[in-house]
Amino acid sequence: MAFVKVLKNKAYFKRFQVKPRRRREGKTDYRARRKMVRQDKNKFNNKKYRMVVRFTNRKCICQIMYATIRGDMVVAQATSAELAKFGVPAGYKNYAAAYCTGLLVARRVLKKFGLDQAFKGKEEVDGADYHVEDEENDKRPFKCILDVGLQTTAAGHRMWGALKGAVDGGLHIPHTNKKFPGFKASDEKGGESEYDADAHKEKIFGGQVKDYMEMLAEEDPTKYEAHFSKYIAGDIDGEKLEDMYTEAHSKIREDPEHELAEKKGITHAKGEAGQMTASDGTEHVRNKKITLEQRRAKVAAKIAAAQAKLLAAGEDEDEDE
Repeated sequence: MAFVKVLKNKAYFKRFQVKPRRRREGKTDYRARRKMVRQDKNKFNNKKYRMVVRFTNRKCICQIMYATIRGDMVVAQATSAELAKFGVPAGYKNYAAAYCTGLLVARRVLKKFGLDQAFKGKEEVDGADYHVEDEENDKRPFKCILDVGLQTTAAGHRMWGALKGAVDGGLHIPHTNKKFPGFKASDEKGGESEYDADAHKEKIFGGQVKDYMEMLAEEDPTKYEAHFSKYIAGDIDGEKLEDMYTEAHSKIREDPEHELAEKKGITHAKGEAGQMTASDGTEHVRNKKITLEQRRAKVAAKIAAAQAKLLAAGEDEDEDE
């Protein structure tokens, strides 16, 4: 038998260090996070802001936050689910919705810091390059860096829509247009690359959704009615998509504030045996935790009841015989 060297010996296990919890769960890239969070000592603990962009199965989430030793502190946030207030009835995770969400969080955070009048961003949405730091202003723009998490930074990804919306909204986020839709790298080494702003503008206004809606309406009307039922209920077809998003952009700029949901003011009254009655008439049972002695007594009572049942059944059989 060949000699096999034991690699994971006692010394290995004694020196083993468990990875951080979010690394074990596959949620955080700590190498990238350290680079984003690290702040120079000569800046005396100034906040280093990040624009965090995440996508769920239903919506896009954008947050402006900074890191502390206690954890990340959120300054402002916006989700694409809020776009219903601005006239967008559905489609909360596509490129156009990501742009609107980025624009919303940018205007919201600038208004919070009193910079919304000084930095209005790019009001005409044409897909062209825009950098707020290039404009002459007495104040410096609000700077943050893009945090995409574990998402692959592929060209044309929806995260770039959120980035473009935040930049057009007046935030200073260092970036290039190499990952934007419409960018074409040079075929030859050292040649000039091309950037088609109109192609990017089409994505911002949901051009790909418009094409799919028109194709589906012609080829499969039943599927079209099922897939775009919310658009149909709002009397929106492919031709009206651009107007819908244009109106949403203007409404976001007019009033980006978040409206808190009204409190229902429901009170609960506790009855016997864990019975809970709410002021709106609903009832539910909340199980009360019992002690060890009570659990043992409950089990003993069940055993005694089962034994009594068996004895009664045995006596009935004897009488029949």
